[in-house]
Amino acid sequence: MITTSGHGRLIYTLPKLTTTEDMTVLDEIHAMRRELAVVLRVPRRWEGGLRRTMLARAIRGSNSIEGYVVAEDDAAAALDGDAPLTADSVTFAEIRGYRQALGYVLQMASDRHFRFDTSAIRGMHYMMLAHDRSKSPGQYRTGTIYVHDERTGRNVYEGPDAELVPELMETFVAGLGVVGDADPLVQAAMAHLNLVMIHPFRDGNGRMARALQTLVLSRQTIIEPAFSSIEEWLGENTDDYYRVLAMTGRGAWQPRADANLWVSFNLRAHHMQAQTVARRIDEAAAIWTELDDLVEVHRLPARVTEQLYDAVIGYRIRRSGYIKATGIEERSASRDLARLVDVGILQPRGETKGRHYIAGDVLTDLRQRCQARRRPLRDPYPWMRVELAKVADPGAGISSGSATR
Repeated sequence: MITTSGHGRLIYTLPKLTTTEDMTVLDEIHAMRRELAVVLRVPRRWEGGLRRTMLARAIRGSNSIEGYVVAEDDAAAALDGDAPLTADSVTFAEIRGYRQALGYVLQMASDRHFRFDTSAIRGMHYMMLAHDRSKSPGQYRTGTIYVHDERTGRNVYEGPDAELVPELMETFVAGLGVVGDADPLVQAAMAHLNLVMIHPFRDGNGRMARALQTLVLSRQTIIEPAFSSIEEWLGENTDDYYRVLAMTGRGAWQPRADANLWVSFNLRAHHMQAQTVARRIDEAAAIWTELDDLVEVHRLPARVTEQLYDAVIGYRIRRSGYIKATGIEERSASRDLARLVDVGILQPRGETKGRHYIAGDVLTDLRQRCQARRRPLRDPYPWMRVELAKVADPGAGISSGSATR
């Protein structure tokens, strides 16, 4: 593909899909995406709530890989511009930073004037980590960097020399702007791999790589970011994610290494996530139908339905969030919430500023019935987990560090 002048080093190049298995999985992913696109063309009342929860799950998933774990509704609070209920200030600062970078992805996904360049990548990094200047937001690292396994005390990966980073990034980003014959899913997977292996920043490289993958996909019309991201799935399969990176990276910057397993791993993630999205669409439609009936039976205002949907999926409901979502006055919001408590739909928890509401028995029962109806997901690569398990050390306890600052 492209060689960095003067050093003879290649970035990771796009592998060709040669196996029938990969091609079949790729076709199935695109078929599911086309079906999803048809569904999204018709506006539905539950679509906004589903989109919001998908983004919240992406934020939560990507940050959990780095050890910044929050409740899903706290991730949604970052989307809504609200304060968290339980996340500590340090963790929530990381969540808000990621939400800022994700906002950039959402804006640029359909901007015909956007161009990939190193300034855009560095700008995303600044948005993500501007809350902590000690992490040099927006700036390339100046020293050696490695990925460290805290459990074993070993360095499991070392990035390329810092002096090579600017040129490697220019080479890498130049390729992002070229729409070739490779499938967008493969191109996005390789964008993720190259950024995380170059490891250009002191911190935030993994989150940047995952956000970039979503941006590359979204720029090539593979559905909108909320429904094309695999960050949630990666967060739920962190050990396998670290294992496949270890098998591909082989301990050091080796861009000639075979990346086919990495691409297959990403196709598996997209396939599983697409199945999950399809299942959630069915569930959202069913939940809203039952909530409409519930609202009618108790003669409640229609504006409560969206908040009840949040409660069904396990979110904690706050009066401030309810006011913001509905645009009603505080007194009306208090009256609505009191009525929902009186009829047993919501249950109050906490006092004063920590006051919130959770699903009552009727909503808990609705959630359980929906979960019981879920169809099982089909693994398109049933052999892969066994293959990845051959790597002795999964990624728990892994972190990035610099030998020199």
